[in-house]
Amino acid sequence: MENLENQNQENLNTEFQSRLNMTELRQSLENVKAEIGKVIIGQESMIEHLLVALLSNGHVLIEGVPGVAKTITAKLLAKTVDVGFSRIQFTPDLMPSDILGTSIFNVKNSEFEFKKGPIFSSFILIDEINRSPAKTQSALFEVMEERQITMDGKQYEMQEPFLVVATQNPIEHEGTYRLPEAQLDRFLFKINVGYPNLSQEVEIIKNQHENKLADKTDAVQKVISGTQLKNYQNLVKDVIVEKQLLEYIAKIIVNTRENQFLYLGASPRASLALLTASKAFAAVRGRDFVTPEDIKEASFAVLRHRVMVSPEREMEGLTADEIIRQILEVIEIPR
Repeated sequence: MENLENQNQENLNTEFQSRLNMTELRQSLENVKAEIGKVIIGQESMIEHLLVALLSNGHVLIEGVPGVAKTITAKLLAKTVDVGFSRIQFTPDLMPSDILGTSIFNVKNSEFEFKKGPIFSSFILIDEINRSPAKTQSALFEVMEERQITMDGKQYEMQEPFLVVATQNPIEHEGTYRLPEAQLDRFLFKINVGYPNLSQEVEIIKNQHENKLADKTDAVQKVISGTQLKNYQNLVKDVIVEKQLLEYIAKIIVNTRENQFLYLGASPRASLALLTASKAFAAVRGRDFVTPEDIKEASFAVLRHRVMVSPEREMEGLTADEIIRQILEVIEIPR
């Protein structure tokens, strides 16, 4: 009788796991990781979060001190996907027209023609996003949210996939313009990047010593087409989420609004972001169903830039990540 029950359970598990075919998606992501790994040592968490954002079609803010491979990792990821790529270095004198484009008068036909800016690409890397003034940041955030711009009364759609990866340095404040909390909500993730450990540091030095290529990125090849990426994004939307897990997500978000340590809680947009990211985390790990661990894994990157620690607790050194961790410990995990 026990053997029959075990067999039935195995059949159920097999049936459950075969509802969506994740084999090609997972293999493609492993190929991407292998290509990036030719240059980048460590930073597995950052790479995994970037892949999740790619599958979620969501924008990413990467924060870390100089030299921890923020920019080069984003560039390498872009190089593994066969789509258009633009890199924009934000500076204090950068104007909205420098990223969106501008209308130029054509003498031949006596008409104004719109010349598209570097934002018209599929993968956009914004370096040091907090170095540009507010109106330039605002123009960028509008495109990120609406995925279109209107110029001279004409609407221009962004081509899909459309992903913005922005970097910023947390230790410099002179000559920077802090991103408003309301605008930070446009990013699916905020990824905090730390230093490598000792063994990783040794590998980085060894890799640099042995690598004779003038440009290390030359070794990285394209492994995913734009069409494949869009198919993967559509596949992720079909990942299964049980009702109790939807309620689990809602409880996490509501708790941020009621938490005494937080001055500002997460909005319904955060609920949707957490749902989307959890599906993508499941897909990255080869599953067509979401588990509580996927939700917990996504919670930090989804919420840390969407909540504000109360001034009193911030003075005590309490961080958003610590409060999110407390919330996850308090809320009962669905079974």
